[in-house]
Amino acid sequence: MKTLGMLGQVALPGEVSSVPVARRHVRELLDSVGHTDTDDALLLVTELVANAVRHSHSGRPGGRVTVSVATHDGTIHIDVTDDGSTDHRPRLRSEVDADSGGGRGLWLVQEIASAWGWHEVPAGRVVWFRLAPAGSAGSHRPRPTGGWDR
Repeated sequence: MKTLGMLGQVALPGEVSSVPVARRHVRELLDSVGHTDTDDALLLVTELVANAVRHSHSGRPGGRVTVSVATHDGTIHIDVTDDGSTDHRPRLRSEVDADSGGGRGLWLVQEIASAWGWHEVPAGRVVWFRLAPAGSAGSHRPRPTGGWDR
């Protein structure tokens, strides 16, 4: 696949109910260019949108989360932009409790994405990730072993 550039974006209310809407939007965009390896992208979008709602001002009344999707030569690049927070920043977790209901969001991003990061923007914060095509030099799919959370 030799697609270059922005596929689309969607702005959603900062509510947990936006998580499946974000997943559906990403699936439709990736399907539109024939991208067949969408499971990892959907999992990571789920984690990042849920984190944005839970840990940023996006979860306040009137808050928003924007998901932007681009591709280049098979590499997927997704940005999740939230309303930011002075109290919470993406951070490493020293441990992951397998029995807890949370705490694995950024850990999964770290383990699955070929690259990821975050930065502040005037509108809030962007957490992004890239997924290189399976089998390419930039792809890796190690087994989860540690803990991260936002």
